[in-house]
Amino acid sequence: MNSTPVALPDLTGTTAVVTGANSGLGLETARALARIGARVVLAVRDEDRGRAAAADIPGETEVRRLDLADLSSVRAFAGGWSGDIHLLINNAGIMAVPRSRTADGFELQFGTNHLGHFALTNLLLEHVTGRVVTLSSGLHASVRGIRFDDVDLERGYTPYRAYGQSKLANLLFTLELQRRLTEVGSPVLSVAAHPGYAATNLQSHGASAVFRTLLTGIGNRLFAQSAAAGALPTIYAATQDMPPAGFAGPRGAGGMRGAPGLSWRSSAAEDEDAARRLWELSEERTGVSFPLKG
Repeated sequence: MNSTPVALPDLTGTTAVVTGANSGLGLETARALARIGARVVLAVRDEDRGRAAAADIPGETEVRRLDLADLSSVRAFAGGWSGDIHLLINNAGIMAVPRSRTADGFELQFGTNHLGHFALTNLLLEHVTGRVVTLSSGLHASVRGIRFDDVDLERGYTPYRAYGQSKLANLLFTLELQRRLTEVGSPVLSVAAHPGYAATNLQSHGASAVFRTLLTGIGNRLFAQSAAAGALPTIYAATQDMPPAGFAGPRGAGGMRGAPGLSWRSSAAEDEDAARRLWELSEERTGVSFPLKG
């Protein structure tokens, strides 16, 4: 992170919550935020792994359990929170895994990557003073839209279709969250980021052995940037001037690597009607709604 191509602010006295912070992009994000003074809360499913990661982060850290695939865990995390959150970094995610379900019966990738973070954000939003940064992916553009009539992909599930839909949902969530924040006059900013192609363990859990070999055995070695470089767009989105609902990502190699800046998104990710519809569906599924009043 010492090569961050932007000036970083001093975050001394602030608190940042980073989901999935025990490895990969989340760990590098936590490390970077701690380095510039933030107290970083590692929100992780495995507390032992979280504590091991925290021990390697210079600065003030705390580890708390959070399983985004279980809404009872999300509610427990939020219910135990007190104090301000300057940055809520919705980083955790799973990629192209075999078909499965969350504890609440949702398709696992949609439930973890989107619904878990949707519920977490709204349950914590009254504490947030700065920004909500949600991690998406360039693969959001691999799908044309949310399958509202079959969001769990009961008909035609494929691991990458499910992943693409969940990452599109992340961007639509960012868009509608910003609309609602603006409507009530909140100063909180909702933005998104994607890492490009970064070498992390995310690709190692995919359903296809062929793709796992191509991505981890070949792609990560030959084409990917490091996890630290992949975290730069998140740090950019969290600390730099960003437009409302802005999307940060690498600027080089077709958005795959390089210095961070504003990124391209698909037309489906700019669909305000779809964003509202997704929000309503997410409220129905999670039982959680937008908590702020104008």
